[in-house]
Amino acid sequence: MRSNLRINDNLLRFGPVRPATLSTRLFKMIKTKIALAVLMTTLAVAPAGATTHHKTSHSSAKSGGKSGSHTAHAKNSKSGKSAKGSSKANSKSTGKHGKTKAVAAAAVVAAVAAPSLKPSGTPERRQDRSFDGQSSQFLNALWRIDSESAIYAGKYDTAASLSIPDKAGHAKELAFIDEWKQRFSAINASQLSAKQRTDLALLINKLDSDRFRLTTLKEYEWNPASYNVAGPIDLILNTEYAAQPQRLRTLLKRIAGIPAYYEAARANIVNPTREHTRLAIAQAPGVQTLLTEVDKAAQASILTAVEKQQFTQRVNAALTAVDGYVAFLTEMDKQMDTSGRRSFRLGKELYEQKFAFDIQSGSTAEQTYQKALAAREELLANMERISDELWDKTMGSAAKPADRFAKIGKVIDKLSERHVKREDFFAEIRRQVPVLQDWVISHNLLTLDPKKQLEVRATPAYQAGVAGASIDAPGPYRPQDRTYYNVTPLDGATPEAAESSLREYNYWILQILNIHEAIPGHYAQLVYANKSPSIVKSIFGNGAMVEGWAVYGERMMLESGYGDNAPEMWLMYSKWNLRSVTNTILDYSVHVLGMTEEQAIDLLTRQAFQTRSEAVEKWHRVQVSSVQLTSYFSGYSEIMELREQRKQQLGAKFNLKEFHEQFLSYGSAPVRVIKGLMTQ
Repeated sequence: MRSNLRINDNLLRFGPVRPATLSTRLFKMIKTKIALAVLMTTLAVAPAGATTHHKTSHSSAKSGGKSGSHTAHAKNSKSGKSAKGSSKANSKSTGKHGKTKAVAAAAVVAAVAAPSLKPSGTPERRQDRSFDGQSSQFLNALWRIDSESAIYAGKYDTAASLSIPDKAGHAKELAFIDEWKQRFSAINASQLSAKQRTDLALLINKLDSDRFRLTTLKEYEWNPASYNVAGPIDLILNTEYAAQPQRLRTLLKRIAGIPAYYEAARANIVNPTREHTRLAIAQAPGVQTLLTEVDKAAQASILTAVEKQQFTQRVNAALTAVDGYVAFLTEMDKQMDTSGRRSFRLGKELYEQKFAFDIQSGSTAEQTYQKALAAREELLANMERISDELWDKTMGSAAKPADRFAKIGKVIDKLSERHVKREDFFAEIRRQVPVLQDWVISHNLLTLDPKKQLEVRATPAYQAGVAGASIDAPGPYRPQDRTYYNVTPLDGATPEAAESSLREYNYWILQILNIHEAIPGHYAQLVYANKSPSIVKSIFGNGAMVEGWAVYGERMMLESGYGDNAPEMWLMYSKWNLRSVTNTILDYSVHVLGMTEEQAIDLLTRQAFQTRSEAVEKWHRVQVSSVQLTSYFSGYSEIMELREQRKQQLGAKFNLKEFHEQFLSYGSAPVRVIKGLMTQ
């Protein structure tokens, strides 16, 4: 998404930890079991508290399909910056070279829990003001060396400068990390209030994250798709932060650096994966199309004749540079058949580190994987119960299979026949969004601004190839800008592939998809994030919190009565929720346990009831991304646990809307940071 926050691979990660003592490991094991018990309780389908509403406005909605997986987030990596990852696969993982995972994670927990020293009110306010000043200095310095992140955050002061990902650029970034790590480490965190203390911990983790990315993960050496200049160019061209001539002159300067950018990319890539290489090749035409559009806009503008001539020359040079990059990658792809290639699988050590940095959970990747396996069994049991309830209604006199997967699959397959027509797909999504907004407002779930802009559009070509749905939201510096709901169109799909996608996103699941991506999911959450008083928590967002909220939003809507509490809706919701759980199982199994494509397709189709086209796309996604797929289940389970804890603490005083708005008020901070701030 726009802003530094990427729903798929965010900028903040937690750093390394020392091995836990026996007592600590025992405590964590007990805590995990308690948390799992809470989650299992919440997985019960159609709880007694869920209300039933008949003849609701959404019940007549036609449903539709959408090809592609549903991640929301966004904008690939920081487009135009090396090693920020590919599309939904970018990674800015963290930590220091050679260490393992979560000293920084523990630091954030300590930052929330530690009491402030309060010799008097004045010293605390003075320390907070001093830290706020340093935070502002840090951000201003960061935007100067990282114009791409600045643009995504809605800050265009340095937009004319394209960061060149060469050795000098890497050295400059490392020097910046060292300087600010030293400055932040000198601050006495115990004298800060909770808000500033957690901001400090998050900033330190951001720095550790970047060092890990540059010195350990080194994705800039093996992920050619991490080099993509299109995202910031698109934002400068189409965001009305200034008059068009000024924006075009900014682009004229920025585009001049594109040949050097791709020259640096070619020098950096030494042992790429085939999957990322082919993704970069596939996205290149979208980059070139955007560059051509920029030149057309310049020629039709009021720029001078000299400027227009410069535009054409620089755009042509940029197009040539992209062609050269594609030719370079195409040759490398051919050589992989004889010279070998790097595996796209991270392996356990890197995966655990990246998980700790990206997800920022209290659990390890392996623990989260085990938790997902248990949640999967609970979901399947509920789905079998509902399938038994619906069997006669949907299948008539057909014999009921003894096999659980076969029985559930047949009911889902029959229900999936009800879907929107291919040609009505976009129109139906546009129709549903205001219906969802009205529901949230009328049922007192969340305060929403009906004037905030949300535009449904086809996914830009330069972002294609990773996920089928995403949200591009403006950064906190320009919250007034338009938010885009990107949807991969079915135009180029064969009739068979289109039908497969439409069945996957059937009458019920299309509604759940729009809940997840738009309201009250990603779109609503990011609007709240941009209003957070902590710009640090808004900019350096946590993907597990963002995805977790979107998954939680699905549950919240059904609990409020959306869908009439119908068993069909609860079955499809459970299928969709199983998808989030399966994402975690798939990602860990592929990157750590060596799951094959055949095993992955079986897991997704037979055991998770996804269509063949959806499964094939998910297999592609798990090859070009890592860890991000675990964010859905991890964040959701922690939010559900927090809600249940607050219910127990507050008793009759618990108010669901107040819980939602307080939770969202902390920006996109990790759930456990929000938990500490809510319960302190």
